[in-house]
Amino acid sequence: MNKIALGLLMLLTIPCFGQEEKPPKFYSLDASYFYGSIMEHNTDLAHLITGHPSGIILSWNQKTYGYQEWEQYHNYPDFGYSFIYQDMINPNLGDNYGLYGHFNFYFIKRLLNLRIGQGVAFNTNPYHPTENYLNNAYGTRLLSTTYLMGTLKKENIFKGFGIHAGVAIIHYSNADLKSPNNSTNTFTLTAGINYLLDYKDHPEEFIRREKRNYSEPFHYNFSIRGGINSNGVVGSPQLPFLTLSAFADKRLTMTNSLVGGAELFFSRSLEEFIDYKAAAFPQENNSGEEDAKRIGLFIGHRLHFNKISVVTDLGFYAYYPYEDYVNQVYNRLGLQRKITDDFWASATVRSHGANAEAVEFSIGFRL
Repeated sequence: MNKIALGLLMLLTIPCFGQEEKPPKFYSLDASYFYGSIMEHNTDLAHLITGHPSGIILSWNQKTYGYQEWEQYHNYPDFGYSFIYQDMINPNLGDNYGLYGHFNFYFIKRLLNLRIGQGVAFNTNPYHPTENYLNNAYGTRLLSTTYLMGTLKKENIFKGFGIHAGVAIIHYSNADLKSPNNSTNTFTLTAGINYLLDYKDHPEEFIRREKRNYSEPFHYNFSIRGGINSNGVVGSPQLPFLTLSAFADKRLTMTNSLVGGAELFFSRSLEEFIDYKAAAFPQENNSGEEDAKRIGLFIGHRLHFNKISVVTDLGFYAYYPYEDYVNQVYNRLGLQRKITDDFWASATVRSHGANAEAVEFSIGFRL
């Protein structure tokens, strides 16, 4: 799931919304306390689950009221930054300090709030082969992290102050940048207060326009994706990979596009893994000469927020000669930003279910 690159891209791009215009801006703050439990999604983590993690979430939000057209199509969300401190209640796991970019989406007369946050976290006690070999969750100090939070929220109850309470899931991982990488997921209960800055100046109603039909013809994209990763074996080196992609996209509405195409994968970590398996497990009839290249076919969706798009792809390795590495079905999740009418950039994570293989930095050209 998670993604150092996704967090960096979100943190860098959130302030870019609406640079062409300068509508009035309105802000809010909120603070939450949480208390919960680490979910045992992997039995290898059982020895690290010894207590109930707790912490705080501090957030700055920019409110939207419809001054830009895209805001109405997403029911006037908030976007902003979050800071999370989490005490993992285990000395081997240490503590985590995270910085996020986030969106708040509203439902049921704006009483139900769903927040999606993505960012980077610093861990105080990662894996070390002699000093902290029990921490098989985090292989690096710098982690990618995602959190989902659903709350019942009421704003401006008294002079700008409001309250909220709900649940959250906080995920930490390094997306196989370095092994080990079993990751953690914490389910928590949350409660807190919120405050509208300059609450008397906030609009009383949202700006509503007649929604217009919007679509585009098919466009064709070519991209280069790259980065470094490891092969999942503790102590394995960090090696580069390259992916060449070609796909078509069809803009259906103001907020939605569909994509489909093919891509060719080159991975030095997979080559290293093939050599390792041949040497370490000769009884499995691995020659070490197997082809490490893969060809994938994929379909996907883009959810648009002005120049930013959320990327979700589902793919299948049609050519996959070495099948002992990862599953044949893969998924991609991340963020894409339009740079010009012809070029875009993205940061994504390619995974196989919940097993992340690589963080991908991409540059693309759109015809």
